[in-house]
Amino acid sequence: MSLMDIFRKEQQDTKSASVAKERLRVLVAHDRLRHNGPEYLPQLQQEILAVIRKYVAIEENDVNVQLEQQGQTSVLELNVTLPEDD
Repeated sequence: MSLMDIFRKEQQDTKSASVAKERLRVLVAHDRLRHNGPEYLPQLQQEILAVIRKYVAIEENDVNVQLEQQGQTSVLELNVTLPEDD
């Protein structure tokens, strides 16, 4: 094992941790939507996913829909993680 291998391993571990953290955040957001959001929100998310898939290959967990109350206004936030161009 060379000295460079140690640095590469640390870098990979950091990247894996950040990916796992992001996935957990998405799962928690999805769970909150199911329990606290309006009934139409999961269907809305599925329809948005279907439209995006016409143009880009993405997974279901790449689309995150959140509904927030800000005073008397409801704010719909949509986050889509698009694949990187190779």
